[in-house]
Amino acid sequence: MNLEHLNIKQNTRTITEVIVHSSATPEGSHFTVEDLDRWHRRRNFRCIGYHFVVYLDGSIHPGRPVEEKGAHCLKDGHNRNSIGICYIGGVEKDGKTAKDTRTQEQKEALRALLMKIKEVYPNVKIYGHRDFMGTECPSFDAKNEYADNSNGNPQTPLP
Repeated sequence: MNLEHLNIKQNTRTITEVIVHSSATPEGSHFTVEDLDRWHRRRNFRCIGYHFVVYLDGSIHPGRPVEEKGAHCLKDGHNRNSIGICYIGGVEKDGKTAKDTRTQEQKEALRALLMKIKEVYPNVKIYGHRDFMGTECPSFDAKNEYADNSNGNPQTPLP
């Protein structure tokens, strides 16, 4: 998977964490970076709070520039030193019940993106939003699932 278009490179921010989120949108429903940006602006954010968004088809789209502090995890200042990734989905079709709705393409894209981030920031640790907030987001245990990427081995093969 070619991720060069994402322009992931060292910058002036010290990055120590990657925090994985879901958009909390119904399973199988397509939403875009523009949709998330609009929702965040309605909540008085300057722009989209996530740095990357993974669509249902596994395509990865840039959100807020990595050089800029995110707006995705308010607890204890985690935005300052983190990169926020959001996958589209995270709840059942009813729009209410948390569920791991990731498509196979999203799972592969998330792992590839995390591996790329680990190449640039080798000491980064990977978490789910739920590891810091009283939420089910991202509807799966990202810290456990990506533990192989948090132990200093960015070369773990895709499933």
